[in-house]
Amino acid sequence: MTDEKLNLLREALPYIQKFKGKTFVVKFSGKVTEDKENVASLAEELALLQQVGIRLCVVHGGGKQLSELAVRLGVAQTVINGRRVTDDETLDLAKMIFAGKINTEILAALRRRGVDAVGLSGVDGNIVHAVRRPPKEMLNHKTGERKEIDFGHVGDVLEINDRLLQILLEKDYLPVVSSLGADDAGQVYNINADTIAAEIAVRLQAEKLVLLSDVAGIFVVLDKPETKISRLTVAEAEELVSSGAASAGMIPKLQNITNLLKRGVKSAHVISGTTRNALLSEVFTDSGTGTMIVV
Repeated sequence: MTDEKLNLLREALPYIQKFKGKTFVVKFSGKVTEDKENVASLAEELALLQQVGIRLCVVHGGGKQLSELAVRLGVAQTVINGRRVTDDETLDLAKMIFAGKINTEILAALRRRGVDAVGLSGVDGNIVHAVRRPPKEMLNHKTGERKEIDFGHVGDVLEINDRLLQILLEKDYLPVVSSLGADDAGQVYNINADTIAAEIAVRLQAEKLVLLSDVAGIFVVLDKPETKISRLTVAEAEELVSSGAASAGMIPKLQNITNLLKRGVKSAHVISGTTRNALLSEVFTDSGTGTMIVV
């Protein structure tokens, strides 16, 4: 083994000791799950994290795959300002893609690395207790029209029931949760995966929420790598928003993350989900690879 690799192991040691027994919630974006080789690489990194005693819960969506299936089956989609209207047919596709294809592929990749993973949706064990999102008046940025939008079977998280997740984590299983939830009447809803991951992280009092994204962190100016911010405090993130320094696309992400940290999660990370070893580097090295936000 080279000196460089030995030095990396030495650098990782204090982090391994610090995080042993702690819980990380890792969110996969749809982009992350598109490529099987990428999922296989991430499964290897998750297996290593679990082997050193870190408890893991994975949450995933799959919006792009849902859109692709809709095109193949001729199911028209309505997306307003990046938010999908989920009608009856689209909800059926979401069940197939989220709780079926993507979830199973993640489980299979973890199985190849010897990880005992359990596939769930937010409906299982009433993990995600949801309520239908009420109609909302919105300005359509494409048409310039302002009108009331009914998003159909789109839900908002009312409460997270972590009992099943805790049982699995205590027995060294890795839960893989797809972004569906249900209400008391059993109506299933399509729910934003970032929101579910954040709420689960709060409920589990997670050490970290790691958002595996198609971008390598938070940038002051989108698409300009030199403006990436490696580390932020909540106060600094709020200042970026209030001063107008943060780009429009980063504002809601920063606001959601700062709210999350105020509710008990120790740190949140935005990293590339398609760069090999980005997750391990973020967790086990001083420099990391993406953006870390702390209280």
